[in-house]
Amino acid sequence: MDFLLTQEQTKLKESVINFVTKTLNEGAHERQNREDFYLEGWKKCADFGMLGLPMPKKYGGLEMDLLACVGAMEGFGYASKDFGLLFSINSQIWTCEAPILRFGTEEQKNKYLGGLISGTLIGGHAITEANSGSDAFSLTCRAKRSGDKYILNGTKMFITNAPIADILLVFARTDERKGFAGISVFIVEKGFAGFSIGKPLKMMGLRDCPLGEVILQDCDVPVENRLGKEGAGSAIFNSEMEQERSCLFATHLGSMEKILEDCIEYAKTRHQFGKPIGSNQGISHKIAEMKLRVEMSRLILYKVAWMKANGLRAPMESAIAKLYISESYVATCLDAVQIHGAYGYSTEFGLERNLRDAIGGKIYSGTSEIQRNIIATFLGL
Repeated sequence: MDFLLTQEQTKLKESVINFVTKTLNEGAHERQNREDFYLEGWKKCADFGMLGLPMPKKYGGLEMDLLACVGAMEGFGYASKDFGLLFSINSQIWTCEAPILRFGTEEQKNKYLGGLISGTLIGGHAITEANSGSDAFSLTCRAKRSGDKYILNGTKMFITNAPIADILLVFARTDERKGFAGISVFIVEKGFAGFSIGKPLKMMGLRDCPLGEVILQDCDVPVENRLGKEGAGSAIFNSEMEQERSCLFATHLGSMEKILEDCIEYAKTRHQFGKPIGSNQGISHKIAEMKLRVEMSRLILYKVAWMKANGLRAPMESAIAKLYISESYVATCLDAVQIHGAYGYSTEFGLERNLRDAIGGKIYSGTSEIQRNIIATFLGL
């Protein structure tokens, strides 16, 4: 099996690096301090084609396979100093656009995908609630059919893009008797009666990525805005997670590679006790471990992307990739801070920001503990 990027895919990755470096990084540090979402950057990414990487050309996308998308997102993570924008974009692509493409009617695709890809619409997905995080399917949001509409009641928490979203895919229970098989998904527009957003949430990392609370009070949703059949919620969720756990964490891989390069350069040029700090095993071994994590992460991730590009399912493999890469990213950021000493701890150089952003990766898209549960289940335990 050949997991290497093709020449065309490599050129795409390089073009993403060039685009991000030239157009998205200026002012990133100040935006994060102000916790400002970079809407202009979002529009630039749409114009470049980032929001439509895997989407069909008929809706305005680039129609790339998952391996090409992984390469592009790896380049994005390598070059970007704005992980909040990067996270928001990935959230829309994999948890809003991709489910509409796979499970939506042609009318739904025509209505929403073009705007999402062009950047005129912003989307997200809303499954998490205050008391249902890792146990996602214990949600209490309800949807009751009433003629030609559903009436939704409930509250969602920690929803990416909620404060700025035009549409959200909302997961709600339609049948109390069926457990996870009684959950359905609805395309909810911000203008629907009974839909509102609570105040934006302040987080440890991803500070310029808008997260918020979603409030549904007798929210009227037309029947034609149900995504898939009633009870399809678990299938939709599992489908989107396979892709998100691949492409979103490709950005972590890219970031780890850039951190590795920066640490090598610093270890060569920083002198203490009359010699480069990289000549000390305490430093060189940390850098060797960083390299090991990058190479292992790439092999695991490219395998998942290859499987998906060839029409195979990869639920266990995507869980392995998500678990290994997210924990490797945190370990790499910790090592980078230690190598740089007080400079690493300073807010001026970005390393502590990388660490704060990295820690979220062990939580979103399913915690590390949930990924271990998934892996163990596939091993028959």
